[in-house]
Parts: sequence; C-alpha cells; structure tokens
Amino acid sequence: MSVTVPLDLPRAAELPDACLVEGLADRDEDAYLVLVRRYTPLMLRVAAAYVRDRAAAEDVVQDTWIAVLRHVGRFEGRSSFKTWLMRILVNIARTRGGRERRTVPWSSVAAEAEWWDEFATDGADGEPECRVLAAEVAGAIGRALQSLPERQQIVVALRDVEGWEPGEVCEALGISPGNQRVLLHRGRVRLRGLLAGHLG
Repeated sequence: MSVTVPLDLPRAAELPDACLVEGLADRDEDAYLVLVRRYTPLMLRVAAAYVRDRAAAEDVVQDTWIAVLRHVGRFEGRSSFKTWLMRILVNIARTRGGRERRTVPWSSVAAEAEWWDEFATDGADGEPECRVLAAEVAGAIGRALQSLPERQQIVVALRDVEGWEPGEVCEALGISPGNQRVLLHRGRVRLRGLLAGHLG
C-alpha cells in the first residue's frame, strides 16, 4: 500500500520511519522526499568524517540513497531504518575515503550545517560578543574533533553530537559494545586534552 505524505503540512515531518519506509518500498516519491529531508543533514555530517570535502560527502550521501532505493525491499525491520541507513552510508564512505587517502574536513562541512549554526549561536542571546565567543568555541571543538583518529571521531560524533544510543552506534558501525565504549572513552579523553588549553 502506497503512503501519501502531505509535504506541505507540519505533520508530514512527524510520520514514523516505518510508515515512510513502507511507502518507499512502493516507490512513493513523497515518502522518499520526507526521508531525504529527515536524514540528509545527519548523513552529510557522518560522511564528512570519512571523505575530503563537502562535494565528496554529498556524493557519498547520493550513492547511499541510490543504494537504499535499490535494496529497500530487503529491509526487514530487525534494526531501525536509521541504523540500516547509516550502516550503508558508513560502508560507502569508508570505501571512498580509503580511495581518496583524505584528511578529515569535519569543520568545513559542519560550519555549513544547520546544526552547527545553531550550536555556534546557542545561548548567545543576540549579543555580538557572545556570538563571536560561541563561534570561536564551536570552531575549536570542530578542529579538535577533526584531529581524532577516524574511528574515535565517528563514535564521539554519533554519541555526543548526534545523541545516538550505544546499541545504535554498534549496529551502524559493526563494532562490539566493548569496542564502542573504548573508542568513546579514548575520544572523549583526547578531546578534553585538546580543548583544555583553549577552553581553560
């Protein structure tokens, strides 16, 4: 059964993934557009941890959505759609990132993201001095995150930036709970060390 998604209505964004995925499997274009709008910002941020620039991250995201359209019929719902989607994205991004032998450009992509703009100005109350300070802090955090080893960076980003649960991270990245905890701990310790001088 096809799902009709009223894109012009506020409630469209509230439809659960399961409903939209059903529509996607039936090639419902509206369901596809809602899912793309819902997850593309997150996908760009995660892809940016693996590839050299925003253009490459956008290519990874596009390739991921193509793969999703091709294989959505195989999605059995054993994990959440978000986890399944991110597993596909990470596999594609790793392959491309390995070919590029890239450096991680987290700050260049994050600076353009809506999330990053909100983070950089959060609590600034419109005061120019506060906004400048918030932007400076955000930049320092972005550069510190960028300097982490790839696996630590992506775990810290998913847990602390995106707010994922540990199980979601394990499933999306194909790592054990113990490995996830170690990577998160080491990444957080390293970030604190990198930021201590700047934020102290």
